[in-house]
Amino acid sequence: MESGAWGIATASGMAAILLLALALLRSGDHVVCSGQVFGSTVSLFTKILSRFKIEVDFAPVSDALAWENVICSKTRLLFLETPSNPLGEIGDIKTLARVAHDNNILLVVDNVYCSPALQRPLELGADVVVHSATKYLDGQGRCVGGALVTNDEQIHDALRAVLRTAGPSMSPFNAWVFHKGLETLPLRMRMHCENANELAKWLLEQPAINTVYYPGLVTHPGHRLAEEQQDGFGGIVSFEVIGGRHEAWTVIDSTRLLSITANFGDVKTAITHPSSTTHSRITDEQRAIAGISENLIRVAVGLESVSDITADLAQGLDKLK
Repeated sequence: MESGAWGIATASGMAAILLLALALLRSGDHVVCSGQVFGSTVSLFTKILSRFKIEVDFAPVSDALAWENVICSKTRLLFLETPSNPLGEIGDIKTLARVAHDNNILLVVDNVYCSPALQRPLELGADVVVHSATKYLDGQGRCVGGALVTNDEQIHDALRAVLRTAGPSMSPFNAWVFHKGLETLPLRMRMHCENANELAKWLLEQPAINTVYYPGLVTHPGHRLAEEQQDGFGGIVSFEVIGGRHEAWTVIDSTRLLSITANFGDVKTAITHPSSTTHSRITDEQRAIAGISENLIRVAVGLESVSDITADLAQGLDKLK
């Protein structure tokens, strides 16, 4: 589905990223990572891999020139998550692949937001694709798993060697569940996109909301690029309410249909407060770089009727008017 020649299944999405680092990096190497990545990815690079003298610099996901400017002689890897979670910012995969390869560097793309049903980074020049299979590949929140996909046999051999030695492998049962999930992935992703687009347009009309983030909106700064490199705009919609953390929690706690959880990719719509969940273990400065404000809410739009989703959200938004 990713147009890849080899795949590696891992115990989780974070296990996949750790395996990638163990296989492809050495002490003294340098990584450039998009600043708008999953909070645990930031922690892995800054708190764990830094102990082994692997350095990291963060660059804005949508500013290719900033990536170029931070590359140095020790840079071995560019790590990009596009669209970013939760704001849906878009990185130019083709441009960053060219930048990487001109400097003899590998480009790794975290494709968890889109899945291969909507985006295939290897076709755009990436060297490795990362997945948290826990999300859309499963599609029902049943199992935890991850995956790495590549067209480079040398990279695959390096990944496989570390997998066999270090053991962050996927369980056979989870592999079976993910295989079943893949059977419906294209159908599910199409409906996630349709529902998310409809929800985003409804949110724009709500007086208690300051900003709506969804790459499917023509007002989104990454809309045109997303149209070029994706087959859909994904199922995640984020928005900022008027006020701060208290107001965001008021909206979330008022829901009855939506699942209050930090996971996404489920057929059931999930809502979360990124600042206190997915990005809670990083610093205030790192949250600011990622655009994670206290009044930000993320909705991972499921497959329910959109009218039910909006009615549930309205219960909390009405309290903020």
